Amino acid sequence: MIQINRVPYTPARHWAVLIPAVRAPLGLTLTGRLELLEIRVVSWLAHHAVAALRVSLGLVFFWFGVLKFFPGVSAAEALATHTISVLTFGLMPAQVSLPVLAAWECAIGLGLISGRYLRFVLVLLFAQMAGTFLPLAFFPHETFKAFPFVPNLEGQYIIKNLVLVSTGMVVGATSRGGRIIQDARAARLAEQTRTQGRRPGVRLYR
Repeated sequence: MIQINRVPYTPARHWAVLIPAVRAPLGLTLTGRLELLEIRVVSWLAHHAVAALRVSLGLVFFWFGVLKFFPGVSAAEALATHTISVLTFGLMPAQVSLPVLAAWECAIGLGLISGRYLRFVLVLLFAQMAGTFLPLAFFPHETFKAFPFVPNLEGQYIIKNLVLVSTGMVVGATSRGGRIIQDARAARLAEQTRTQGRRPGVRLYR
């Protein structure tokens, strides 16, 4: 039998559940009103945060991808084409690799913005992200002032992609319809349900 510990009851939690879209009742203290406001804000964030992450990540990819269609505009152009040249043993010149990379990034961006074909889009994203870190190993003198602890501007541009990778992981974790659960009690119940499974004789209650 699985038992979920109760979250301490407060008037704010009671009203947040019963009337989440209505003004706070007059009986609440200032502390209760602030708690109710916090609950509503956290609930709104839990409902919209993943979509905001997905769309904003898509905008970044699409924007930076479009720039690469215009030679000399993207700050990452030289480093990206040099890396692709090394990976292909010089078989893919910059005149070819740059438009291919631009189309790749634009496809990722459009897929994330639209939310369509996310599994395929995320494969493209993680493959592209893996390639962006290669210059740190291939060209340390071009990406670090003092290897390996003091990156230059190009190196910082690459290292910040760790944030994009983490964002992609969050989008991927919810790509099958999952949601963020803002309530600790509901989250514990969901986690225990997942780990225990729906076995005969298992009874869930609060």
